[in-house]
Amino acid sequence: MKMIKNTIMLVALALSAPISAETTDNSNTAPATVEEIASGICAGCHNADGNSVIPMNPILAGQHAEYIIKQLIDFKATESNPSKRNSPVMSSMVAALSLEDMKKLGAYYAKQKASPSKAATDADEKLIEMGKILYHGGNLEHGVPACASCHGPNGSGIPPHYPKLAGQHAEYTLTQLNLFNTGERTNDNNVMQKVLTRMSAQEKRAVSEYISTMR
Repeated sequence: MKMIKNTIMLVALALSAPISAETTDNSNTAPATVEEIASGICAGCHNADGNSVIPMNPILAGQHAEYIIKQLIDFKATESNPSKRNSPVMSSMVAALSLEDMKKLGAYYAKQKASPSKAATDADEKLIEMGKILYHGGNLEHGVPACASCHGPNGSGIPPHYPKLAGQHAEYTLTQLNLFNTGERTNDNNVMQKVLTRMSAQEKRAVSEYISTMR
C-alpha cells in the first residue's frame, strides 16, 4: 500500500513539474488576454465585467472605450513624467500594462452591459429633483452650465473627453467632483474645475444622486 502511494506521488510530481516551469519561465508564457487582465488586475475593484458593486469604485461596463483608455494612460507614471491623474492604487495597477493592453481593456469594457447603480433607499427626493434641474438646466444665477451640455441629456456622454455618467455610483461621482473642485484632479484641462468652483456642496451632492438614478 505504501509503495502504491509513493508511486502516485512521484507521478503527480512528474506531471506538475512542466507546468511549474511554464508558469515561472516568462519566456514561455503567452501574453495575458484582456479577459485575464480584467479578471485578474481589475476585478477586485470593478468586477470582471466592469460592474463595480463598491460605491467608491466606478462602473466601467458600457463606458466609452476612448475615455477608459485616456484615463488608464493618465494614471500611468513613467521615469520621465509623473501620472496626470493622481491615484496610488490605480498607478500601481496600470504600471505593468502596455498601451495595447489599455486599448484592449477600453474595448472590452465598452462592450459589457452595464448594471446601473441602485438608488439609495433613503435618497432624498427633493435632493434628486434639485440634481435633475442642475443636470438639465444648470444654475444660470451662478454661471453653472447644464451637465447635459457635455454629457448628453440621457447621460450617455460624448467620447473621448466626456464620459457616460448615467447610472454611475453617487459616491464615486461626488468624490470626483470634489477632486476636480480642489484641483487634485486636473486631467481634463481644468474644464470641470471652472464649473465646480461655482457649485455648492449641496448642488454637487444633488447632481451626483440624480446621475445614479439615470437610466
